[in-house]
Amino acid sequence: MNEMKRLALGFGVLTLLVLNFANATQRQKTSDEAAIRATVTDYIESYYAGDAGRMEKSLHPHYVKYTIRKSDGQLTMTETTGLEMVQGVRLNGPSTIPPTERTKQITILDVTGDVASAKLVTAHWVDHMTLAKWNGEWKIVSVVLEQD
Repeated sequence: MNEMKRLALGFGVLTLLVLNFANATQRQKTSDEAAIRATVTDYIESYYAGDAGRMEKSLHPHYVKYTIRKSDGQLTMTETTGLEMVQGVRLNGPSTIPPTERTKQITILDVTGDVASAKLVTAHWVDHMTLAKWNGEWKIVSVVLEQD
């Protein structure tokens, strides 16, 4: 009987540890998803507002944006660095896209450790993003955008 009590106690402690770990993992996932959503929001809202400082805060130091265009049945690809992106926002100022067309939908596709993927849908384009947790903050590492 004493052995049964020890087994039951051990099983109970193990169950509590597993449940605690599962709860902590879920809390971390929820926290990461909120931070990722905030980073993507900063990115698009800074573009619309012409806020270069806010844009820069959302970008990883190695950020690159690939824009794919179709022309005469051919695909071309251009690259924009983070510095170019920030300078463009600073130079161009607020977007000329009317506020009524600035809708956005952010979908977090995956979070695995310190890497995530997200999709940003606006009225005029779709950005496919890769993010990384850099020094404790989520930053956008790359964007792929296809334009017609």
